[in-house]
Amino acid sequence: MTIALTPTLARRLAITRQRLAGSRSEPTPAGIMDILRDLRCVQIDPIRAVEYTQRLVLWSRLGYYDPAHLDTLLWEERQLFEYWAHAASIVLTKDYPIHNAHMQIRRRVDSNWKRQMQAWIEANESFRQHILDRLRHEGPLASREIDDLSTRSWPSTGWTNDRNVGRMLDMLWTHGEIMVATRQGVQKKWALTEHHLPEWIQREVLSESEMVRQAAQISLRALGVGTAKQINNHFIRGYYPNLNAILAELVAEGRIVPVAIREGEVTWPGEWYIHADDVPLLEQLIAGHAWQPRTTLLSPFDNLICDRERTELMWDFYFRIEIYVPKAKRQYGYYVLSILHGDRLIGRIDPKMDRKTGRLHINAIYAEADAPQDTPTSQAIAAAIADLARFLGAKKIVFGEIIPPAWQPIVDQTTRM
Repeated sequence: MTIALTPTLARRLAITRQRLAGSRSEPTPAGIMDILRDLRCVQIDPIRAVEYTQRLVLWSRLGYYDPAHLDTLLWEERQLFEYWAHAASIVLTKDYPIHNAHMQIRRRVDSNWKRQMQAWIEANESFRQHILDRLRHEGPLASREIDDLSTRSWPSTGWTNDRNVGRMLDMLWTHGEIMVATRQGVQKKWALTEHHLPEWIQREVLSESEMVRQAAQISLRALGVGTAKQINNHFIRGYYPNLNAILAELVAEGRIVPVAIREGEVTWPGEWYIHADDVPLLEQLIAGHAWQPRTTLLSPFDNLICDRERTELMWDFYFRIEIYVPKAKRQYGYYVLSILHGDRLIGRIDPKMDRKTGRLHINAIYAEADAPQDTPTSQAIAAAIADLARFLGAKKIVFGEIIPPAWQPIVDQTTRM
């Protein structure tokens, strides 16, 4: 049986499953874990023009919270760890068996890139063993504390050229031999996996098919609704061998349910699915009981919009990160936050946090062509900006001149909050 959905219902299911609608969790370690059990991964990025993206993603869902709680969960309680999901990410320690299977796939020498990497590792086997021996006997170390004893330098035309310590650490990390044990700012300290991974975690390696079965369901639940391509782009991005066959098995078992997304005579392309566990939520959304919209701001790396093609299809919202675009060629700004208002993406802001002066600069605010122009909308955006300022510890919000005329009240509304 195929369930028929409207685009509005599909968007609302996706937003609710992303924890961007409905009641908020408490801003506590337990509340953070509650969010992450649904998201399953949060991208890490070192840029702090506003705040680290991993902190912003949680703020969008929790509101004001203490980022130290996230550090506690990572480094003290070890309920979370850093690994590669759809990018370098924070993931759940309880999902280690899935990531461990992912690590084994990454070890396979099945491409020209991996053959080049394996040849470099073999040429530097004594260097590799030196790093592992130091971590075994000295405990966690930062890359700057490790001497470059490589005999062959890493060849690259990019930023990794000759960065042999960092390159070897990255390879040991993706292969599962070492883990990030803590951070001092953005500086990682590395430890052996056997030393850092909690004893309560199962070490067995899942079969490839079982890894995909589990990961595909996690990905789909986080998406709310999605196609095979979207499932493949999420969670353990690109590491879903035989995904279509496994999705067919899950449909036959009743674990996932086909849906068709239609508006009038137009049906969205592709085969779409929801997880069977989300059918009750969908029924509540259809009945109008579960939809509790919010207005918030989204990191450029937020899970809701990190798949740009999906974002354009579902929200008719074109978004690209302009961090690496020359300033004169940027359309919107360096570190743009999208405005989520209910079930729509209605605009974006170009913010910059000046930590020396304590000022949050909102350089520009942009509205989509069909964005609502009413007072409640400007009030909701103002409240989101004010809450962001509070989270960042800003003493003052400074607005630039680019603000849509109908949203000009945001300036006064924000100062009154």
